[in-house]
Amino acid sequence: MERPAWAPQGIDLSVPSVSRIYDYYLGGSHNFEADREAARRAMDVFPGLPKIMQANRAFMRRAVRWAVEQGVTQFLDVGSGIPTFGNVHEVAHAAAPEAKVVYVDNDPVAVAHSRAVLEGEEHRTGVVSADLRSPADILGSGEARRLLDPDRPVALLLVALLHFLEDGDDPWGKVAELRDALAPGSLLVLTHASVEGGPRRPEEGAEVEGVYRNIGSPLVLRSRREVERFFDGFELVEPGLVPMPSWRPEGPVDQEDPVVFTGFAGVGRKA
Repeated sequence: MERPAWAPQGIDLSVPSVSRIYDYYLGGSHNFEADREAARRAMDVFPGLPKIMQANRAFMRRAVRWAVEQGVTQFLDVGSGIPTFGNVHEVAHAAAPEAKVVYVDNDPVAVAHSRAVLEGEEHRTGVVSADLRSPADILGSGEARRLLDPDRPVALLLVALLHFLEDGDDPWGKVAELRDALAPGSLLVLTHASVEGGPRRPEEGAEVEGVYRNIGSPLVLRSRREVERFFDGFELVEPGLVPMPSWRPEGPVDQEDPVVFTGFAGVGRKA
């Protein structure tokens, strides 16, 4: 298999990556055949995944604009993935040119491409190679220390990420570690995969979990109650934990494809 010029040396092109699978869902070009094959298998058992991912991105953009309206202009995007149109820094800077954004991902392609996209923007953006499983690596990184003022509120984005941490990874504890380092008034912005309350059956959820398990990246579809636990120490802002299109929509949602009401989205504020 020929290695594209943008692919960092040392990565195995035959091993799928959740970041590159997500890129494929969104119509990106920074993915390999192994990623595309895994994505197609997932879509076969759980139709509508690209639309769900587009709804994730649309929610993220609305949440970023809302955060700026609340006076929050520092963003820590963990599990940021491979840059595509409408990234956090683009949305934030359109609303507040002085906004600071730190992207964090553990995928070498996502990190390398993010650095290329952000070249020349180092005064207000940064990229960190780290994993949510080690919050200290994120908080102690040079980029986070350089760009984020710990005495001012930060919007912590965990969009389409937490469902890739198994219960044994203690994702609730990892989120709490990051929360405790944030100033009062900080925001938690998250989405999480689930079949509870949505149009997909539990059997379909189990099948897509199996696809991701087979590629070595377990996917955990959690209940509303389990997702709400991530907001411990935060106060959910209106309208609470809801399907992604229902969070402060900018237009009518009754024409949306029912599949995009799969999963949950919410924003919480630290007291």
